Amino acid sequence: AKLNEALAGPVEALLDGANNETWPSIKKLLQRETVSAVSGLSSALSGFEMDAKDKEKMLTSLQDYARGVVEAKAREEAGRVLIRMKDRFSTLFSHDSDSMPRVWTGKEDIRAITKTARSASLKLLSVMAAIRLDDDVDNIENTLTSALVDAKSNAAVADKSITTFDPLASSSWEQVPPAKTLITPVQCKSLWRQFRAETEYSEASRRNNNWMPPPWAIVALVVLGFNEFMTLLRNPLYLGVLFVGYLTVKALWVQLNISGEFQHGVLPGLLSISTKFLPTVMNLLTKLAEQGQSPATNNPQTNSGATAFKSFQNGSSSSNTSSSASSGVTASGNDIDYSSPPKED
Repeated sequence: AKLNEALAGPVEALLDGANNETWPSIKKLLQRETVSAVSGLSSALSGFEMDAKDKEKMLTSLQDYARGVVEAKAREEAGRVLIRMKDRFSTLFSHDSDSMPRVWTGKEDIRAITKTARSASLKLLSVMAAIRLDDDVDNIENTLTSALVDAKSNAAVADKSITTFDPLASSSWEQVPPAKTLITPVQCKSLWRQFRAETEYSEASRRNNNWMPPPWAIVALVVLGFNEFMTLLRNPLYLGVLFVGYLTVKALWVQLNISGEFQHGVLPGLLSISTKFLPTVMNLLTKLAEQGQSPATNNPQTNSGATAFKSFQNGSSSSNTSSSASSGVTASGNDIDYSSPPKED
């Protein structure tokens, strides 16, 4: 257990920062921890009377166990190589050489930054492709670079020749035994294709955000659009129409999520927007109609309240009139009683 803890964590950290010194560092770590573990086991076994062959067998088994821990950890990390490639690309693309967040001013060379980030991700893939605990030499990195990074030049050469050879169309690497292979050439090609597809959006969005017309184009727009600008000033109605049009386009942009639809390509985005355009427009018109009818629905309530108040007033006045009339009748009745002739004796 102690040997496993001493090897697993450092090996994972070294593979995370994959570079030219990764496997030499892992090899030194393995040798140091193995020597320490073998020395401790030898000291523990020295107090027992054991056959030399049995003792040597136990020490050899401990060495094989240590090597197996390193290889198992390497295979585990190779299964997460795509995640690590994307993390490295994102880190190098969004941070400068001083590991500070990059401030995009529009003057950066997006192509050079992208190439550097992809080269570092390809380096990680080449390091994770095979186990290199021995002194064997391979050309995995050169093969991946020529087949994936220099694909355009290879395609140009392929157009001139009838038959072409794909170095990644294989299930094994040259000079690398299958037992030491972590990622086959075919798997590397598939992983790189997926990596390119998932990182191209970052590059494209950054290019769109950094796009600015040249200064001469801005000056030309100001000069050529002077008459149109004066026309807008003389006719404020045009400004109102443009403002309403802007609000409509902005609402459609938000409702259709245009920027999100084009993440997966132009054609899928156009197809998705074409299917959602008409329902979205109808939904906006329905909402506008409902908002336009809401004041009209509030007016009947006000009118009904006024009618009720008037009816209350009319009822009160009629009751007052009836009460006054009844009092008049009573008063007249009393007068009649008082004016009745006296009885005869």
